[in-house]
Amino acid sequence: MYMHLHQRTVAKPVSCSGRGVHSGKEVKLTIRPAPLNHGIKFVRKDLPDNPGISAHFNAVVDTSLATVIGYEGFIVSTIEHLMATFAGLSIDNAVVELDAYEVPIMDGSAGPFTSLIRSAGIVEQAGPRCFFVVKDPIELKEGGRSVAIYPDSTFRITYTIDFDHPLIRRQSYSLEVIDDIFDYEISKARTFGFLHEVEYLKRYGFAQGGSLDNAVVLDEKGILNTDGLRYPDEFVRHKILDCLGDFSLLGMPVLGHLTVHKSGHAFNHAFIKEFFARKKSWDTLTIHNISPRSDFQGEETIAI
Repeated sequence: MYMHLHQRTVAKPVSCSGRGVHSGKEVKLTIRPAPLNHGIKFVRKDLPDNPGISAHFNAVVDTSLATVIGYEGFIVSTIEHLMATFAGLSIDNAVVELDAYEVPIMDGSAGPFTSLIRSAGIVEQAGPRCFFVVKDPIELKEGGRSVAIYPDSTFRITYTIDFDHPLIRRQSYSLEVIDDIFDYEISKARTFGFLHEVEYLKRYGFAQGGSLDNAVVLDEKGILNTDGLRYPDEFVRHKILDCLGDFSLLGMPVLGHLTVHKSGHAFNHAFIKEFFARKKSWDTLTIHNISPRSDFQGEETIAI
């Protein structure tokens, strides 16, 4: 196990451009370094006074099609792939500037964002990272879906999906969330959808930027993408990517084993609310010396 114990940010500003998957609008995105304890903050450069909003669960205003945060009348939409990248690469502090309201979809995965940040470089900062350390299980179940988190000395995700489609069916995947594993096993997994759903969304003004260039699209028998899948189980890997992005809105990294069954953005967000309601089930700690499966040695901080 390798865990970053100090906060990290990008080494220099880096930019990319693309289209929003739902809005279809062209957008330029720039990621800039940020100081200690800043967190991830989105800034709308297209609006007067360039308002900003921190990426935190209590700023979420919509989870129906993507994770959307908002504050005082403005929003930033479809943040989950970029947030998954920050979490997967252990980036604690950054400013994300946008000239439209939706984060570009790029190729439908977190791969382009991962490459972008790695090209900028990552620097370790002087201050320690603070972790949510799970002490007791927290579980939420409803309608065949479930999310639970259990004590662990690292951050691990086990995810199971189950679709009535011959190419998907039941898929499960489990991994420890560290930089290289995220990069090679998760970041390149693309978003996916079913043809009839995509047609319906387009009819009602959504998915205006969606195409086979930024999503895996399935009909009743198989996939329409001529280049095939990037992983045999790309579907469950992408669900882990989305889940990682959603749980990054806790605001700090977690030490615990997250076990998810057939969840989505809305249910993930419901679990995060349950997590914060169960304050006796976790501590917030700054960890200085830790070895796999050992007792934590750290300084307790004030719980959020």
